[in-house]
Amino acid sequence: MALTFPGQGAQQPGMGRPWAGRPGWFLAERAAEVSGRDVVELLLHADEEALRRTDNAQLATFVLEMVILHEVRHALPAARRPVVCAGHSLGEYAALVAAGVVGFDDGVRLVAARGEAMRTACATEPGTMAVVLGLSPELVEQAAVGVRDDGGRVWVANLNSPQQSVISGESGSVARCAGAAQALGALRIVSIPVGGAFHTPLMRPAAHAFARAALSAEFRPGHAPVVANVDARPHRGTDAWPHRLGQQITGPVRWAESVRTMADELYCDMFVEIGPGRTLTGLARKITPQVSRLTISEPGQLVAVPAPAPSAADSSTVDAATPSLRTSSVRSAA
Repeated sequence: MALTFPGQGAQQPGMGRPWAGRPGWFLAERAAEVSGRDVVELLLHADEEALRRTDNAQLATFVLEMVILHEVRHALPAARRPVVCAGHSLGEYAALVAAGVVGFDDGVRLVAARGEAMRTACATEPGTMAVVLGLSPELVEQAAVGVRDDGGRVWVANLNSPQQSVISGESGSVARCAGAAQALGALRIVSIPVGGAFHTPLMRPAAHAFARAALSAEFRPGHAPVVANVDARPHRGTDAWPHRLGQQITGPVRWAESVRTMADELYCDMFVEIGPGRTLTGLARKITPQVSRLTISEPGQLVAVPAPAPSAADSSTVDAATPSLRTSSVRSAA
């Protein structure tokens, strides 16, 4: 089993309401104490405009994922000891907590610091992002290089699937890159309503501002590896995580490679997406269609599913103490 967590952009107004009052809700109140922010207000009452603000979106999304994770661990015993965890961009912080590499309080502090640093960088160096659909990552990169060679500032920020990439940079350069991508055969370009060029060199001021918070956090060995966005490789808790998290702010998210690492190298046959929306479930269907998928974003989706069976190739990856539970109400996108 692999636990995956979505990032900024998955947030929705009122996304915490279905979870308010449930056993895991105490984490939202704890997050408010740790961060000094009204996290409960963000989860229950913030409107779309308030949640579009980078620092609000990141903190609210992370905390909701932690609330849901707490509930999932009770409903789905195998989730307590997953084979691996991974998160898309901001979701990587939830993955680190789920893997036992970072404690909840440190996770809140890291996300709050990251959101504030990125918000400040956006004000200093405005930018935008756009999704390119129906074009290979290699051709999207070719379009971006062409614009940079002509003096523009645009980069491929997310490598999401074989036919979906995200470009990021200065607004004019992103528009030029989008045009070049369409000329190369892109089926569609979708603008992302953000005010910054995330996952590009334009975010270097944010990475520098975030470094102090990263170095002050405690990173533990954990009980599962986390596949890092920056290199799509599984890593245990080490002193290198502060560096990786800084790199992640300025470098591309290698999500398609990360999914293949979990499925092909770590033999994961069940991906569980924890958090608002079902973006990662849709991407997994395109990247590794043979893998079962489950989305848990609402309490009604809390279901017990069979624990992964031991494989002849590597039975050591399975926690033999985890009971196998079965139910007919599994909701998995086939």
